Amino acid sequence: MYLIVTRSFPPEVGGMQNLMWGLSNALSKYFLIKVFADYHDEYEKYDKEVSFSVERVAGIKLFRKYRKAYLVNEFIKNNKNIEGIIADHWKSLELIKTNKKKICLIHSKEINHNKGSILNKRVLNVLNNVNHVISNSEYTKNLAINCGVNPEQITVINPGVDKAKELNEKTIKEAEKLFKNKNPRLITVSRLDKRKNHEKIIMALRNLKQIYPNIIYTCVGDGDEEENLKQLVKELGLDGQILFLRKISQDLKNSLIAKSNIFIMPSIIYKKSVEGFGIAFVEAAQYGIPSIGGKDGGASDAIEHQKNGLICDGNNLDEVYSSVNDLLNNKKYLEYGKIAKESSAKFHWDKIIEKYKKILN
Repeated sequence: MYLIVTRSFPPEVGGMQNLMWGLSNALSKYFLIKVFADYHDEYEKYDKEVSFSVERVAGIKLFRKYRKAYLVNEFIKNNKNIEGIIADHWKSLELIKTNKKKICLIHSKEINHNKGSILNKRVLNVLNNVNHVISNSEYTKNLAINCGVNPEQITVINPGVDKAKELNEKTIKEAEKLFKNKNPRLITVSRLDKRKNHEKIIMALRNLKQIYPNIIYTCVGDGDEEENLKQLVKELGLDGQILFLRKISQDLKNSLIAKSNIFIMPSIIYKKSVEGFGIAFVEAAQYGIPSIGGKDGGASDAIEHQKNGLICDGNNLDEVYSSVNDLLNNKKYLEYGKIAKESSAKFHWDKIIEKYKKILN
């Protein structure tokens, strides 16, 4: 049996939550899996449908990690068939005392602390005392090495994705209705925060509108920057070009992506926060949609520059603008999109899980 200890798990929504659910589900086909996850109001309905055991830990967030560690330690003490522990975060392992195999996933910003700082020492105390550190990208691996993690313990395994769902005819019509027959179509699916860099995309749109008067940009998600971005749209007179959507169904989200021309997320480094990989690029690629990503972070693990998308400097407005124009010019996005769909297969969980099995067996 392997225990998975996580701070991020559905029905809570997010990329980390999807990763830990996908990993738990894929591993459960080969190993006995028990997940220790945070309590969520809607967990009962969700947990009944999974093929592995889930124990939810409630309580005030500040003390939850201590309670979870206690429960994990007790479970290990009382069960002789535990082979190891897989954690989503170094903090999830910090209080777990065991000689069993320990594996910790790393993603980027949670390990990015000044060398020699108290947090850096805590990170190293965990990561240099586990059996394996699994990095989500080459970028994150190099970041970990620069922070002091032993490179011999690090293995790069990109996050996996479930195979794309077939599109729902009803939501395809709903997506087309939202687009209002406008073309070309750009889309971003992410939290609305500084790191994701929606601001530069909106600013580039002002000039792109001169060449493509019916262009439309769809922002799916919410976050701290929502009001600032809406104000920027108003100031630039782009109300007719930009669509903000918050809580929508997964089916509608898939249809919006599939009926767009380019997925764009030229992320930047913001206050040490950086895009470790970018699973959204792969999710778009599954529908034959090429991506534009930022050079800062691990996007290049998902996007092969000038093959299935483009990598640009997200801090450079001209590069963001020219990257979009380059893909739209002569409909190059169709050629890149075909390659993107083919290359996305290597990220399917049935391929990714084989790399985990080599470590766990």
